Amino acid sequence: MKIATNKLEEFLGKEVTVEGWVNSRRDHGGLIFIDLRDFDGVIQLVVTPETAEAFKLAESVRDEFVLRATGVMREREPELVNPNIPTGKIELVVSGLTLLNRSEPLPVNTHDDGLESSEEMRLKYRYLDLRRPKMQKRLKRRSEFYRFIRNYMYEHDFTEITTPILANSSPEGARDFLVPSRLHPGKFYALPQAPQQFKQLLMVGGVEKYFQIAPCFRDEDPRADRLYGDFYQLDFEMSFVEDGEVVRREIQPLYERLATEFAGKKLVCNSEVAKKYIPEGDTVPRIPFTVSMDTYGVDKPDLRYGMELIDLTDVFADTEFKVFKQPCVKALLVKGGAGLTRREIDEFTEQARKLGAGGLAYILYSEGEAKSPILKFMSEAEIDGVRERTGAMEGDAVFFGADTREKVNKVLGQLRISFADRFGLKDNAEVALAWIVDFPFYEWDDKNKKLDFGHNPFSMPKGGMEALTSAKTDEEKLAIVADQYDMVMNGYEVASGAVRNYNPEIMYKVFNILGYNNEYVEARFGGMLSAFKFGAPPHAGCAPGLDRIFMILEDEENIRDIVAFPKNGNGVDLMMNSPSTVDAVQLEEAHLAIIPEED
Repeated sequence: MKIATNKLEEFLGKEVTVEGWVNSRRDHGGLIFIDLRDFDGVIQLVVTPETAEAFKLAESVRDEFVLRATGVMREREPELVNPNIPTGKIELVVSGLTLLNRSEPLPVNTHDDGLESSEEMRLKYRYLDLRRPKMQKRLKRRSEFYRFIRNYMYEHDFTEITTPILANSSPEGARDFLVPSRLHPGKFYALPQAPQQFKQLLMVGGVEKYFQIAPCFRDEDPRADRLYGDFYQLDFEMSFVEDGEVVRREIQPLYERLATEFAGKKLVCNSEVAKKYIPEGDTVPRIPFTVSMDTYGVDKPDLRYGMELIDLTDVFADTEFKVFKQPCVKALLVKGGAGLTRREIDEFTEQARKLGAGGLAYILYSEGEAKSPILKFMSEAEIDGVRERTGAMEGDAVFFGADTREKVNKVLGQLRISFADRFGLKDNAEVALAWIVDFPFYEWDDKNKKLDFGHNPFSMPKGGMEALTSAKTDEEKLAIVADQYDMVMNGYEVASGAVRNYNPEIMYKVFNILGYNNEYVEARFGGMLSAFKFGAPPHAGCAPGLDRIFMILEDEENIRDIVAFPKNGNGVDLMMNSPSTVDAVQLEEAHLAIIPEED
């Protein structure tokens, strides 16, 4: 009988057959020991000279040869037990050994955590890299992750529906991947950046609650937390929903259960400001976008720690210190920051400069006094005001930002993240969730000196048509917020959603405000508008990014380590050598020609 290595103890004293790869081989003269590895674990084979044919073969095998072994399972002698592996108490005494395939010397290590092999080599030989126990476990965990999600969606009466991969180009935030049409010369399909239009059309088609684990395609630059080219999201939509809170309450338990039940982590919210925005009877805050930017400097705050931005503008309202004579002065209180070395402070200062700051002023509280080169420029009232407002104690440090509010938030927001890394405030055993809500519908475009869409123009503005028609000035228009929401997990944006603009008249109006006429809207979005004219229900949805969520729950910092076949940091598949050139016949059939680059 052929069995997996994770069930071997059930067969003590019985003859079994196992198959796998040679993990290691040890020749002790009269005995040969082979550690055979399969997808469940490792089992020790014992080959004796009495089985002459098997012994002869065992003398010649090398790492990663593929074998089939038959023999009797027995307990190891007490002194030979290996407590480091689940099968360390048993071994297989081989009576028959078959070579299924040989292996050349490996270009990458299949035993370690990948540290001995460069990422480029691991990706080039990914099929070998996947043999590592860590990667085998990860592939199984990913399968469990998908099953967990699907079960939740089925339990909540969502219908799984797939949508087309060959679609039309859409006005999303990233570039499309275009697919030339052989049958329709000069025309192109586009791989969908998201199934956005299709899922909204499903709502028009009478579907109540839809979902799919959808492949999405975006030609964006890769990052450590963003795959290049293709990624997967849980795409879902609900009809007859006019308030984003309905969607949030429908899907929030999934995030919570993934964190606690699937990943075994603890849910926390360690920011005092964020706690003020937790609804009664709930555990996850709903933080307005403007509050998030003012408090944390980012719209995806990590709430495993506090360290909020502290506004000191009023403290320095009448200052004589030129550096702080700015529209906005804020500070970060860094607990234990007085212990930073001069070199570390210089590194944080350089980071601030790269973000657009002129420098990084600070006060260290150590040996019972405040220490800083800037103290001589500050009044006693200002020095006392800083300590009182920040609550600085012995051993702490206060770092300042002074400029426009936007720049101060940007600089201190990034420093907050870096200080948290330096002082170990990010506990991987914890998950902090937050909804960011009330995104500005419009924003000011400094470059072109005009209003533009803030985020998604197809979200429903809160207040609907009345909010749009009553806003006369640019200031009033900038105050309009969208019923749009992001889910944040441990400082990463892991989902975006919105109540959709399903009303053609409101759709025209949001574009009219920016100077676009109805004809422009119809030319760009005629298909959706046409559908909405036939009784579209109010609807809303969300799209959690599954790769990023899985990365966080698996405590990985590089998203390429949680998918089977990723591309490298330059968007190249080193294993399959793509992107690649195609031959002239294929180009001709697709009605394409390559234009040589000019020197």
